[in-house]
Amino acid sequence: MGIYKVVLTVEAARKKLSAVADIKVVGVGGGGGNAVNRMISSGLNGVEFISINTDAQALSFSQAEKRIAIGGKVTRGLGAGGNPTIGNKAAEESRDDIASALEGADMVFITCGMGGGSGTGAAPIVAEIARQNNALTIGVVTRPFTFEGRRRWQQAEDGINSFREKVDTLIVIPNDRLLSVVEKRTSIQEAFRVADDVLRQGVQGISDIITIPGLINVDFADIKAIMADAGSALMGIGHATGEGRAIEASRAAISSPLLEASIEGASGIIFNVTGGADLTLYEVNEAAEVIYGVASPDANIIFGAVIDDRIQGEIQITVIATGFNNGQRPAARRQQETARYSAPVNKPAAPPAYTPPVVAPPPVAQQMAPPPPVQQAPPVAPPVQQAPPAPVAPPPVAPPVQQVAPPPVQQAPPVTPPVQQAPPAPVAPPPAPPQPAHDPLELPPFLRPHR
Repeated sequence: MGIYKVVLTVEAARKKLSAVADIKVVGVGGGGGNAVNRMISSGLNGVEFISINTDAQALSFSQAEKRIAIGGKVTRGLGAGGNPTIGNKAAEESRDDIASALEGADMVFITCGMGGGSGTGAAPIVAEIARQNNALTIGVVTRPFTFEGRRRWQQAEDGINSFREKVDTLIVIPNDRLLSVVEKRTSIQEAFRVADDVLRQGVQGISDIITIPGLINVDFADIKAIMADAGSALMGIGHATGEGRAIEASRAAISSPLLEASIEGASGIIFNVTGGADLTLYEVNEAAEVIYGVASPDANIIFGAVIDDRIQGEIQITVIATGFNNGQRPAARRQQETARYSAPVNKPAAPPAYTPPVVAPPPVAQQMAPPPPVQQAPPVAPPVQQAPPAPVAPPPVAPPVQQVAPPPVQQAPPVTPPVQQAPPAPVAPPPAPPQPAHDPLELPPFLRPHR
């Protein structure tokens, strides 16, 4: 394992910049332009800043030394409208201007916020041009917040996959993870500022080691050996103050929420320790031991220590880990990250499965049990319906007989006459006239009263 130490003040470094590598930092699109402005405001030295955008108005606010408006014919300076395809065409149209700006660079940082039109579409073209110029090309980009929308997030994923193929090393910072390091009351504007500052720290953590010449044989070639064709890389940042700050900051860096996976297994690690004039060599050693303890035994580790008088009582540590078997490990974690970002869509589906009320169906089943008896009751009625078909037997049942009777009455008219004759038979008393014939039975005259 190779460990290199670099301890030098920023002021001393400025005097030696002419002897170090030519480093250019390119901010592409609105997010990249904002990140570049923040780097300039923070006093990042030893690099040349370039801002590229399709939006002429946004470009006018850039503090970069070089500003390139791309796609004049495609966008007329009005922006890409959130369409990566337009951003890509704009970069192709201005390929010569971009190549001219990157000429002579030994190392090119390309930073942008993925998900929009200009950065997502143009960044791969800028990286392609940089590598054609034999520059070590490092991408430092952000993945959008979930609240920025599914479409923007999907565009970011497509852009990241395309960008990864064009750079030597790609560091992706998931903005959603920043939510775990900011307070709940942090405004949206401040959240984006934090994202921009993370981009700055990622670039500065690497550039400081290069722009500040190594006292113990640390040069651009060492950095290139770790980052050339490294694929995906991980970045962690830690801050601490007070007693034990070096150990605390280094532990925070290797367990940073920004890390998409553990740095264990990385074949190359670069980390930088920045502190004020009170930074001690003992603290630098403590930080190195913490990171050394989690790294692979045969990993190549390069670290530097920078004195920044603007930082008093605090230590900042930036860790960059590369060489995960051609990026397979971070890629696997990215799949998990993709699942997490897609969770909002799965969450709606989750409620149905997560509904304990559905478990209550047992009672529902019990409630449905009563209905069956109700269905059995109807079957009892059917027999009643079968009884009517045998109207002959039901004559005793007056109601049904009355309904069925009418028809037989119509068929029985002939039979009814005999029924009518039957009553006359009893009326046969009329034949009683024969009684008068038996007048002798009447009282004899002598028995009749005299009148």
